[in-house]
Amino acid sequence: MPKDLALAAVCGIYCGDCEFLGKQCEGCGNIQGKPFWTAQANMDVCPLYGCCTDRKKVEHCGLCDEFPCNTFTSLRDPSYTDVEYEKAIHDRIITLRTRKEMGTEAWLKEEP
Repeated sequence: MPKDLALAAVCGIYCGDCEFLGKQCEGCGNIQGKPFWTAQANMDVCPLYGCCTDRKKVEHCGLCDEFPCNTFTSLRDPSYTDVEYEKAIHDRIITLRTRKEMGTEAWLKEEP
């Protein structure tokens, strides 16, 4: 099944792989960066989505001249251990650099 462009989040996560998709969330691109956790964190929109979409007008963080910035590296899932957090940041940086190089549509075709 082809991957959905709306599920390629600005932060480097592919929402189609998320355990919350279809349950608590419909994917960042489909809900304009307002996943369930933003309400729990008392936010209107994910800071990364807001920055990319509203302020910088870029498709994803990897296309920003300031990447990876403090906003990107400081937004943390509170359930992660320090090791999990560091791995997640590292993996998302690699993913976004790859998306920048090859383009998101090509990346979606190659991503397992």
